Amino acid sequence: MNFWINFSDKFNQAFVTGDRWRLYLKGLLSTLELTVAALALGVVLGVLVAVLRAAHDQQRVGQHNVLLGAANAVCQVYTTVIRGTPMLVQLLIWRFVILSTVRDYTLVGALGLGINSGAYVAEIVRGGLMSVDAGQSEAGRSLGLGYIDTMRFIVVPQAFKNILPSLGNEFITLLKDTSLVSAIGGAELVYFAQSVGARTYEVMFPYIGIAVMYLVVVMFLTWLQGRLERRLRQSDRRS
Repeated sequence: MNFWINFSDKFNQAFVTGDRWRLYLKGLLSTLELTVAALALGVVLGVLVAVLRAAHDQQRVGQHNVLLGAANAVCQVYTTVIRGTPMLVQLLIWRFVILSTVRDYTLVGALGLGINSGAYVAEIVRGGLMSVDAGQSEAGRSLGLGYIDTMRFIVVPQAFKNILPSLGNEFITLLKDTSLVSAIGGAELVYFAQSVGARTYEVMFPYIGIAVMYLVVVMFLTWLQGRLERRLRQSDRRS
């Protein structure tokens, strides 16, 4: 009986007293906003890097563009450095070195996460572009399409179906990695759970609570990804 009384008391302190459940919802909303912002930056940056690298790799033998080669080298350094160092270290560098004068730590976290995600998205997209048979691009050129139109109407739609599972996994990983933003003072789900724990001197319920929230969101996103993949497979069979 004492166990259940103690359990109920701690549960109430963590979620009910003072409407603290609102803090968790606020943290969840902030986490989702942070994830979407970082993913948008990561996709834009990743697609740009992937297109530059794919264009460099697909040059014909004996034809080498100097500017394209320099851009490819910069992109290679970017992906190597970002993928070769821990995200937490990158966030700390953004917070205390590069953007030390910025006081919006959540914005700093979104920037750091987006740049980190961009390196992984770049490799995912580049792999998808390179997986499309070269004859597809040549067929587009033979029809009078330029490089951009060939990529837009022929290569990218085919590549998208190949990279969708990897992009979905990157989005889910990015959602979970937002928890690292609390290390630099950013306001997201872990930040608010720590805030509640500091007030109640009990961290078990806040941390278990946010773990369940992360799990539910990830399961929902996984379900959505599966639905989209099935839709794409059905459209392939119909065509």
